[in-house]
Amino acid sequence: MDPRTRLTVLHRRLEACKACPSMIGPVVHGPPIVTPVLLVGQAPGPREGGFGKPFAWTAGKTLFRWFEAAAGVSEQEFRDSVYMSAVARCFPGKAGGGGDRKPDRDEMARCQQFLAGEVDILQPRLVIPVGGVAIEQVLGHKGPLVEVIGEARRIRWHGVEADAICLPHPSGASTWHRVEPGRTLLARALDLIARHPAFVTAFAPNRRAGAA
Repeated sequence: MDPRTRLTVLHRRLEACKACPSMIGPVVHGPPIVTPVLLVGQAPGPREGGFGKPFAWTAGKTLFRWFEAAAGVSEQEFRDSVYMSAVARCFPGKAGGGGDRKPDRDEMARCQQFLAGEVDILQPRLVIPVGGVAIEQVLGHKGPLVEVIGEARRIRWHGVEADAICLPHPSGASTWHRVEPGRTLLARALDLIARHPAFVTAFAPNRRAGAA
C-alpha cells in the first residue's frame, strides 16, 4: 500500500480504539498527509473532538500565529503540509485544579502503537514536539524547557533518524513563551524550523499550487 492508504488504515484502527476507560472520545487526528514533517502534541483539549482536528481551539490559534509570523504560512497551509499527531488522541478530561489532565503513563503507552505506526509510514526528517509531555516522549528529556528549546537535536525515534526541534506548549495558561528567556528561545526554535530543509520541502507543493 502507498503511504496515504496506510495512514488511512491506521486512522480507522485509531478511531476504533477503546483501550483507555478514563479518556473521553472521540479520537482526534488530522488527515492522512504524507509529509517529511511530523508535529507531536500532548492530547486534544475539550473542544477538538467537536471540530474533528488537532489544535482547533485557543492553543491552536497561538500555535498557528507563531508559524504565520515566523514562516509566513497560514493555518490551512500548515494543516495541508504538516502531519499533526499527539502522544494521546482522546481528551484526558479535567484535572483537579481545573486545567486539562495530562494523560498518564499507561494511556500514553497504549497510544504509542499508533504514533510508532505514523513514524514508520512517514519516515519524517523533522519532528516538532510541542510541550513538555511530547518533548519527554520524543527526547526523553524531563528537565527545564530552556535546555531544549531553541536548538535542533538529532534523534533516533521509533527506529527513524530525524532532527527534533522542540516548542513550548502554546497554552494560554503558560507564560513561559511570553517572557524571557522563553520569548527569545521560541523565536530561535521557530526560525530553525522555518529554515529546515524538510519544512521547506513540505510546503513547496502548496506554494507552487498557490502561485499557479
